[in-house]
Amino acid sequence: MIRRNCRTETNITQAPRIWLIAMLFAAAFALAACDRADGKDKEGKDAIPAIPVEVAATRRAEMAAIYSGTAPIESERKAGVVAKVQGEIRQILVDEGERVSKGQLLVRLDGDQLRLQVALAEATMRKLERDYARNTELQAKGLISAVSIDNLKYELEAARASWELARLQLSYTEIRSPIGGTVTIRAERVKIGNTVMPAGGVISTSDSALFVIEDLDSLILNINVPERELAKLSVGQVAELGFDAVPGRVFAGKIALISPYVDPATATFGVRIRVTDTGGLLRPGMFARVAIVYERKLDALQIPRTALLDGDGPPKVFIVKDGKAAERMVQLGLSNGAYVEVVTGLKDGEQVVVVGQAAIKPGATVRIVSTPARPAARIQPAVAAG
Repeated sequence: MIRRNCRTETNITQAPRIWLIAMLFAAAFALAACDRADGKDKEGKDAIPAIPVEVAATRRAEMAAIYSGTAPIESERKAGVVAKVQGEIRQILVDEGERVSKGQLLVRLDGDQLRLQVALAEATMRKLERDYARNTELQAKGLISAVSIDNLKYELEAARASWELARLQLSYTEIRSPIGGTVTIRAERVKIGNTVMPAGGVISTSDSALFVIEDLDSLILNINVPERELAKLSVGQVAELGFDAVPGRVFAGKIALISPYVDPATATFGVRIRVTDTGGLLRPGMFARVAIVYERKLDALQIPRTALLDGDGPPKVFIVKDGKAAERMVQLGLSNGAYVEVVTGLKDGEQVVVVGQAAIKPGATVRIVSTPARPAARIQPAVAAG
């Protein structure tokens, strides 16, 4: 009986020990789980989130380098018609907007006084002609000296010149167009009964002219170009012309002349562009936007200008590869509006960051938020990229 009691006591004593061991294992497991959870939280806190960026793929398209400028157009053949003699306006035969031919009569002045001068000069000339003929006969008979004949001859020649001058002055009472074209200006003073005076100068201006005649089919532009562009331009290069007065239409022109002189005050040289296609729509005085194409590439590798990083030194961009940002140095060629040509440094199809460059560094993890479909560069005024 005594031995049975001892075994029972031993079983009772072992039960709490088992429970204690189980509790210890449970506590250890819980602590391990907490440590793992804490480790994950620390890793999550230490991880750098991916930086959102916007990218664009390189592409190939036509690109043209263009010098742009502005200038008013004017007629290459333009003439101011002035009065060469004084006279009262008796007749006006044309008005503004009318087409005239070379030599066509525009205005007729009174010529009463000049006609009398012609008659007087002619009478003097006829008298000297008769005297010269009679004295020539007498000189042949030895009745007068050769000196007298020579003096009379000179007088006759002077009389003839005076008669021709008087006739010329009379012809000036009929004011005619020196060129064919269109009457673009008729002076306010050109009215019946007004007396006009000779301009008094060799060169006529719009202020002194009674009429301005212009050939609307021979239009030119004169622009001043910075001297650094001199090597890029040459005679015969094509120019595209746009006018606010004719929206949506581009007119053609060509460089007709490049001045050999560079103005030291402005560091510019003159370029004359002849309009080769007027379409009958252009008028002198219209303001033109000029684009001269001095280089063209049909298959240029392009990226948006916004991909270029700000800062000094060679141009650089960020490309995205395998979710990482990498800095790439590029060599630029032509520049055309919002796009630039990449000569070296990038390949076809590579993705360049166009938005978000300021927030990333080489090797940073990035997340592409969008890749917009960007149109290919269009030909528009631009210059060569540096």
